[in-house]
Amino acid sequence: MTSVRFSLEPAYILHSRQYRESSLLLEALSRGHGRVGLVARGARGAKSRWKNILQPFRPLLLSWTQRGDLGTLTGADQVASPPALVGESLFCGLYANELMVRFLYRSDPHPGLFDFYRHLLTQLAAGKQSQPLLRVFEMQLLQSAGFGLQLDHEHGSDQVICADAWYLYKPEAGPVRCDRGQERDAPLVSGSALLALKTGQIEDHHLKELKQLMRQLIRNHLGDKPIASQALFS
Repeated sequence: MTSVRFSLEPAYILHSRQYRESSLLLEALSRGHGRVGLVARGARGAKSRWKNILQPFRPLLLSWTQRGDLGTLTGADQVASPPALVGESLFCGLYANELMVRFLYRSDPHPGLFDFYRHLLTQLAAGKQSQPLLRVFEMQLLQSAGFGLQLDHEHGSDQVICADAWYLYKPEAGPVRCDRGQERDAPLVSGSALLALKTGQIEDHHLKELKQLMRQLIRNHLGDKPIASQALFS
């Protein structure tokens, strides 16, 4: 099998773990090639040229050779200062990273999601309200992973979503109009919240129901294995 070389790809490290005596196994998000798995040989060594660079949230240019599922890192350059994420904003960044590792297939590029992730980090570092940002990021991620949300029409009809109505959102179908007192298996979401999510103009009174909705959808696609970074918020 012939090795393929990739040079100076804009990327972020999503996750890393120790590998053998002095190396790292990395999961990175690249703009042009999606999620990639990389071996960074000797990266934990005292004299490594990559020491303290291969960290989450740092804007990088990565180079690697690919032969099979895992690539071998050959270059890593930090191109800008990392966003200053602390406290809740840091937890939000780790949550976004974990979701991308679990949802995205390797070597499946999503440049739009990459750009939105970069925007997310910038907005979190600037102290913007985190929950609306996360809801829009989750929506973008689901769409990139092939699970796009139906937010403007009711399931099975051409009836547009009504801001004053309430809906049961079925993960494999979409929103079904319901009465608030009707017996159901999941919380209802208002039409105004669905429309706000579609436009990204989320107001405070939408946050609780949209959080419930997105957790329901994410759990439906990922199964019962918990999202480890959610524990940080408590």
